[in-house]
Amino acid sequence: MTETDRAFLTQLFDAAIAAADPAVALRGNLPDKPKGRTVVIGAGKGAAQLAAAFEAAWGAPVEGVVVTRYGYGCETRHLTVIEAAHPVPDEAGLAATRALFAALDGLTADDLVVALITGGGSALLPSPPEGFTLADERLLNEALLASGAPISAMNAIRKHFSGVKGGRLAQAAHPARVATLIVSDVPGDDPAQVASGPTVPDATGPEAALAAIDAYGIALPQAMREHIASSPAPSPDDPTFEGNTVTVIASAARSLEAAARVAEAKGVPAAILSDAIEGEAREVAKMHAALAREVAAKGRPFARPVVLLSGGETTVTLRGKGQGGRNSEFLLSFALGVDGVALAALAADTDGIDGSEDNAGAFADGTSAARLRAAGHDPAALLAANDAYSAFAAIGDLFAPGPTGTNVNDFRAILIR
Repeated sequence: MTETDRAFLTQLFDAAIAAADPAVALRGNLPDKPKGRTVVIGAGKGAAQLAAAFEAAWGAPVEGVVVTRYGYGCETRHLTVIEAAHPVPDEAGLAATRALFAALDGLTADDLVVALITGGGSALLPSPPEGFTLADERLLNEALLASGAPISAMNAIRKHFSGVKGGRLAQAAHPARVATLIVSDVPGDDPAQVASGPTVPDATGPEAALAAIDAYGIALPQAMREHIASSPAPSPDDPTFEGNTVTVIASAARSLEAAARVAEAKGVPAAILSDAIEGEAREVAKMHAALAREVAAKGRPFARPVVLLSGGETTVTLRGKGQGGRNSEFLLSFALGVDGVALAALAADTDGIDGSEDNAGAFADGTSAARLRAAGHDPAALLAANDAYSAFAAIGDLFAPGPTGTNVNDFRAILIR
């Protein structure tokens, strides 16, 4: 890959991140100030930066607490930032959940609760139901992450095995008004899905959760399954939610549009394929590879030059014990599908971390598979072992910008000159 193409793709990623910058996203989306107190609560991989931006924009006294992933915190003036584990919850997350509930204690109808919710909040807000432990919630989370189930199915299950998700945190704030501001990382931008909707009730019932468990073959202890079957999340028509507001302030769609504008300003037309792509990462990659080959060889359905952009949230069904997240896995499968084709691509998670490693994703081009073979590696075997991180580390093509302070999920750009 040329340095020119690498720089171009990085500029598109940077534009996508800038469009989801908390300070930018908050403009025009602040709620009306209350007569009483303003209490901020929040969770997610971008929650600390969103909290700092809210403090700066609010211009009035605030108090409260937010939880984010280890290494994702930032300095705030009045709000407490707690760091905890992601993607598998830990004791710090359990303590953070308790702190959020404590911040809501004793509120009145004159008070305002501002909930700052970004992707990643599901793992950061563990709250096992009565009779269960953190170990049970960890078991559930690990089973979901290994299942290959889409985020909507995971969240349908999580909401029925939680004391905080599915609107329960907002219930605890009653009678205060709750204004939820969301940076969406889910396909379709359904507010009830982001972080499993701690302040947003959802109409899905236990039946949907049980159907997802069966559909994806998720093995759970019988006691856990029985609890899910008998514990519906709060209904959206519950009167405790009256007067609350929910606003999506940043999303994958807006970030892809920003990247497209930058590409076109540099003379490269952009085509946004979708901002809501789901499915197995390696299979989604095959579709992208087939489209890229068609464009490169025949100039259809898009004429060259063009950059193909897409977002959403793919999943990975764990088969091996390698390293890497869904964006790296997507790109390794994509590299196999475009072996020998003249193009350049970047796939990365907009929060700056792909899975549990230190990279956001990786770069690839039509020579990636050949370069891996020349270095003594079998790219197909690495893909089979879910070891995409090792693959791109071996050829120096990892993309590691560090934590970005926001999260609108997958970002993919394929440049065909």
